[in-house]
Amino acid sequence: MITITQLGYIVAVDDCRRFSAAAERCFVTQPTLSMQIKKLEEDLGVVIFDRSRQPVVPTDIGARLIEQARLVLSSTRRMEEIINEDKQEATGVLRLGIIPTLAPYLLPAFIGHYTRNYPKVHVEIEELVSEEIIRRLKRDTLDAGIFVTPYHDDKIVECPIFYEALLLYAHPEHELLQRERVDPADLSPLELWVLGEGHCFRDQVLNLCETPPEREQGHPFEFESNSLETLMKIVDREGGFTIIPELAARDLSPEKREQVRPFASYLPVREVSVIYSRHYTKRKLIALLREDLKSVIPAEMLRKERGVVVEWLYNKQKHEENNNE
Repeated sequence: MITITQLGYIVAVDDCRRFSAAAERCFVTQPTLSMQIKKLEEDLGVVIFDRSRQPVVPTDIGARLIEQARLVLSSTRRMEEIINEDKQEATGVLRLGIIPTLAPYLLPAFIGHYTRNYPKVHVEIEELVSEEIIRRLKRDTLDAGIFVTPYHDDKIVECPIFYEALLLYAHPEHELLQRERVDPADLSPLELWVLGEGHCFRDQVLNLCETPPEREQGHPFEFESNSLETLMKIVDREGGFTIIPELAARDLSPEKREQVRPFASYLPVREVSVIYSRHYTKRKLIALLREDLKSVIPAEMLRKERGVVVEWLYNKQKHEENNNE
C-alpha cells in the first residue's frame, strides 16, 4: 500500500539527488528513508531511482511516478488549506521567489506590512532568476513567485499586479540627457550596459533597444552585472547608459534622478505579476499577498493602459531559434 510518507520520500530524493540529504530534509535516518523507498519499489514492481549514478536520478517510469507524487502531495496540502480557509485563518508557510531586479525595491515596501497583518504566516523568501522560479514552482518547492510576465506557459498562472516603466539612466555628461525624452531608436548598442545572462530584465532591455544578444560593445572592458546598482555606478564612472525599472528610479536621490529620462512616443513597461503553478495550494495566502502588493504600489502603476508591455521571452526565443538553424 502506497503511503503519503513514501511519496514525500521519493519527492525529497528527486529534489536533493542524494539519499542522505533527502533523509535529513525529511527528519529521518537514511536507512529508514531507503527502506521505505525500496518497499515502495517492491510493492509497485518498478525501479524509481537509478542508484548506479551519482547523484542519483529517476528512471523514466520513476520520473512519471514522482510527478504524480507531487500532485498527490499538493492535493493533500490543499485539504489543510481548505480547513484554514473555512476557519477564516491566514496561517502556514508561504515560500516565495522574487527576481533580483524587483527584490531591493519591492520587498522593503511590502514584506513588513504583510507579516504584521498576518502574524501566523511564516514567509520564506528567496531571490532567484526567472527560470529558477519557474523550475521550482513546477517542482512544488515554491508556492508563488513575483515575476515579470507574460511567460506563455499553460502550467503557470499569471496574476498581473502592476506595470513598471522602463527608463534611461545615462552618464551625467551624456548628450541624451539634453533631451526631455529619448527615442529608443537613438540608443547605440555600443554604449549600452546590461545585466548578465539569466535575468529577464536583460532580455527586455535588448528587446526594447532592438539589440541582438551577441552585440558589439564600445566600452573599454566587457562587463555584465547581476546588479542594477552596479550597472548605474559603472555608467557614472565609464560613460554610456543603461535601462532601469521605475521602482529603481524612484529609489534614487534627487541628484541621481537628473540622469534619468523617459522614452518618447510611448511608455515601455514591464508587467509584474504574482505567479504560481496550476495545482497550487496556498490560495488564501497568495490572494492576500496580491492585495498587499497592490496596496503599496502607486495608483498610476496599477493601470495596464499606461504603457506598452515589453516582453522578455521574444529576444531569448529568437536567439535560440537562430542557434538551432
